Amino acid sequence: MNHPPTGPSGSPPGTGPGPSPRPHGLSGEGTPSGSIARSVAQERRPSPASSQDARRYVNLWTEKEALNGERTSAFVLILKTRGCYWADLKGCTMCGYARDTLGRSATEAEIAEQVERALLEYHDEPYVKVFSSGSFFDPREVPVASRHALASAFRGRARRLLVETLPEFVDQANVGALRESFGGEVEVALGLESAQEEVLRRAVNKNSPPSSYFDAAGRVHQGGGQAKAYLLLKPPYLTEREAIEDTVKSVGIASQHFDTLSINPVHLQGGTVVEHLYRRGLYRPPWIWSLVETLVRSSEVRREGTRLVSFPTSGGNARGVHNCLTCDRGLLEAIEEASLSQDFRPLRSLPSCRCRTQWEWEQGLESLGPDAN
Repeated sequence: MNHPPTGPSGSPPGTGPGPSPRPHGLSGEGTPSGSIARSVAQERRPSPASSQDARRYVNLWTEKEALNGERTSAFVLILKTRGCYWADLKGCTMCGYARDTLGRSATEAEIAEQVERALLEYHDEPYVKVFSSGSFFDPREVPVASRHALASAFRGRARRLLVETLPEFVDQANVGALRESFGGEVEVALGLESAQEEVLRRAVNKNSPPSSYFDAAGRVHQGGGQAKAYLLLKPPYLTEREAIEDTVKSVGIASQHFDTLSINPVHLQGGTVVEHLYRRGLYRPPWIWSLVETLVRSSEVRREGTRLVSFPTSGGNARGVHNCLTCDRGLLEAIEEASLSQDFRPLRSLPSCRCRTQWEWEQGLESLGPDAN
């Protein structure tokens, strides 16, 4: 899920365009401990909100998209709900969206008013994306009646409705029922992050293995929906090279199960294990050069017909995917164009920059281990 960043914009040493810190990798020390994950989970969870606060959505915006090969605009709405239950326990290492939640479940009336306010800003964009900072199909976040009222509100106005959820809340019946309420295409997004179980468990701290996400994608298809997976580029504890290889391998595997794959480079969110490491000089968000290589190679290994995209959040600044901060804009525009057109060949011949040499040099140092300096 690509929310705008909510954390501070400061940049500690080692995270700008200079040499990046080198993690130990999954084979070494420094993998996430339960105590750190629990600690940040407790710190980021807000106190229960008032009814007045619960009647306002978190955010909304429009963004460029493509729908069945046609370029269009998407309307993105972030509902304010209780958020992800897993974030209450430990949460994923990179996710700080719990800060945007109510600290309690929302009532049907509160969700209805959020949707009503959002509709005042809706201008018949054909693609609608609705997020709840967790799982749309978890009734503790979005009551069943609220689900269908929201879908009905966009019926006849939008052509596709996207919602995000954890795999354990997906079944054929609830996907089919949402399609019936909406009357158009339903797309269900799942935060797979990696198709490799060790990365998912130790670096991302997910509570379900990749197979759970693949099975959920099957249930989405059985319900008549389309399945989308988010893949994370450079979770903590992976080197830059390990991160590229993990995502490319994950694309090859996940494309057998999903209709669309979105590669999301890590961006720093407040109240996360990633930010905990960043502030100690132990993490740098991925390079744009890494994203370029990942997309080029992934476009070659994906199953034919699987859509591949990347629309990075916070791209081109120190808390998101970045290079030297001078060549970033042009590269990010090329990545956006490739995602919209599905033609990744131009990414092979992008103008170079002196920082590319530094990117290559740092990967060489990473291969020597954490004591190379």
